[in-house]
Amino acid sequence: MRNGQPDRIPVAPDFSNMIPCRLTGKAFWDIYLYQDPPLWRAYIDAVTYFGTDGWIYSLDGFYVSDPAAPAPAPSDVTNETVIVEKTAERIVTRSYRQRQGQAKEWSHLVTVYPRADPPTTLIASKIDMARPPERWQPIEGVRPQKQGFELLAEALALFDNRGVIGTFAGAPMLGNPEQGSGYSIYDYHDRHDEVKAWSVACLEDSLAHLKRVLAGPCRPDFILTGGSGALVFNTPAILRELTLPGLKEITRLCKEAGIPSQIHCCGPERELVKMSALETDLSSINPLEIPPMGDCDLAELKRTFGDRLSLMGNLHTTEVMLLGSVKDVRRASLKAIRAAGANGGFILSTGDQCGRDTPDANIREMVNVANEFGVYPLDMARIDREIQALGG
Repeated sequence: MRNGQPDRIPVAPDFSNMIPCRLTGKAFWDIYLYQDPPLWRAYIDAVTYFGTDGWIYSLDGFYVSDPAAPAPAPSDVTNETVIVEKTAERIVTRSYRQRQGQAKEWSHLVTVYPRADPPTTLIASKIDMARPPERWQPIEGVRPQKQGFELLAEALALFDNRGVIGTFAGAPMLGNPEQGSGYSIYDYHDRHDEVKAWSVACLEDSLAHLKRVLAGPCRPDFILTGGSGALVFNTPAILRELTLPGLKEITRLCKEAGIPSQIHCCGPERELVKMSALETDLSSINPLEIPPMGDCDLAELKRTFGDRLSLMGNLHTTEVMLLGSVKDVRRASLKAIRAAGANGGFILSTGDQCGRDTPDANIREMVNVANEFGVYPLDMARIDREIQALGG
């Protein structure tokens, strides 16, 4: 991630969500809602199972509060999230706000926890829940876990040398208008001054939290920033106005602290790679998806920006990882190493999240290729011969 040359190419396919949950054999809501086990623990077990290098981009619930902040004033307002539907196939939660003596004000959003898929937050009317619920029940049985630096220290010790653990420092950016939360591109055009003021305040909070993290008794291995679909929900011009100032500050602080910084941005990303390489102190970027979802050519990015950025990617998670054969995975892994592995600064990975039903053998084949062909110095002639033997 520091753009140096290791002993061999690390291999860290992105299976940070669905596959670890599947491997537990439990309903997905056990992990996502009840923390039994928390997702990061399930992921560590999956890394051990597959023999990959690990990449935990964030620990759910990790936050370092400001010790100088005043204690919150007493309030007569109750905020609670409850279960409004529970069936054999899904659990649905919804939040409400209630002032003493007044009726509940229900959120217009619900979170759906399917049995065998990750949760998703939706506008309530999309699943015919526009009306306030008539019945609900409290969420009980959530497994407690440590918080703050105690949580980070526990995770680092458990992960040991099997991979890296990051924490998140967000730069402000517009979000998905379909989720109905945060600011979207519509708000940017309708209430530009308000959105601009929000971005400044958001960055101040993010930088203050990052400084507390960097000054703590233990440190994450890297800092993740960016956001999924940054160039889906933002134009390059909007990203430059609202987000780039934050990326500059976050990556500068990381560089001064001697800790790598990384951007995650699924979807179109080439413009963000250029912006980050030429105008920030970013260390690493992923997942560099190929068309049609993305717009990245791994070899071109290596030629153009490989002296400035470590690259992580970019096997297609549907055509290659989910639906492809072991041979397809082998060929795609070799091509990725051929495109970006020279002189280090490359992590063999996938173009965003691997699907739940990705064959175990396909993930293991990425590891096999890295062990067989990814040891430095790379033998490019041997890699080329193997690619040709597999059909080019």
